[in-house]
Amino acid sequence: MSEAPTSTPASNPSSGVVRIVTDSSCDLPPEVAAALGIIIVPLSIRFGDEEFIDREQLTVAEFWTRVVSSDTLPETAAPAPGQFETVYRELAAEGAAGIVVVSLSGALSATMQSAELAARSIASDESLDLDVRIVDSRTVTMGLGTIALACARAGHDGGSIDDVENLAISLAQRTRVFGALDTLDNLKKGGRIGNARALLGTALSIKPIIEVADGGVEEESKQRTRSKALAYLVNKVKSFDGNIANLAVMHADCSDVDAFVEMLRPHYDGEIVVGEIGPVIGTHGGRGTIGVAFHEVS
Repeated sequence: MSEAPTSTPASNPSSGVVRIVTDSSCDLPPEVAAALGIIIVPLSIRFGDEEFIDREQLTVAEFWTRVVSSDTLPETAAPAPGQFETVYRELAAEGAAGIVVVSLSGALSATMQSAELAARSIASDESLDLDVRIVDSRTVTMGLGTIALACARAGHDGGSIDDVENLAISLAQRTRVFGALDTLDNLKKGGRIGNARALLGTALSIKPIIEVADGGVEEESKQRTRSKALAYLVNKVKSFDGNIANLAVMHADCSDVDAFVEMLRPHYDGEIVVGEIGPVIGTHGGRGTIGVAFHEVS
């Protein structure tokens, strides 16, 4: 079941449609985002005194190379309000009918606050007639990405700003994200996980399974090997008995991602979008993280 029509708009979106803005934690493949006219506002990554703009000044491959050689965990920073305001003004100039911003979970980042501050600035500008709506995705990585994709399709197919905003809100309540981590060390160091203390002391061979729930990161399970962790994720998808839409896979530099996608195909007959986990989420999840994101349907 699909949450939005699957038509593919032209690479250069026409004016008069509701446009989607999100942030670089969405981990959408660039070509997929571009085809639907989704604008991605980048966060920043800091290694000590050096700061980089996600994917503009630091590629995903360069990020992992730095992580391996760094003794400290990199830090992430939300975009400044001005970055969002610049995007809003550019889309207004292109003739956007309105903007829906689908943001990284507000419980995990100040990114949504920046988007809101920029929207207020736009609202106070009497020279602009632009409606900007902000929706907390309550999720991360391709969970966020799949919401942005569905909303972009709805906008390009003529949905009003109310339609697109309501779709984003609905999907945010029904988005499920599960991930298998090689380690919880990064989440522990970054303070992004609260109730997984029982997992933190386990043997290195244990592979934690996490779920993004209610905007935060929660313990879901723990598996003894990588293969069992992947099988657990497949069984999690299977357990919804086909009542899912917009299945996506995300991975952090994983050599087994193609095999994992093939494991999922018997249980989902639609397209499976594969996204590469970038610096924003990779900083906290760590290398080797692999997971699934989808929308639950009734």
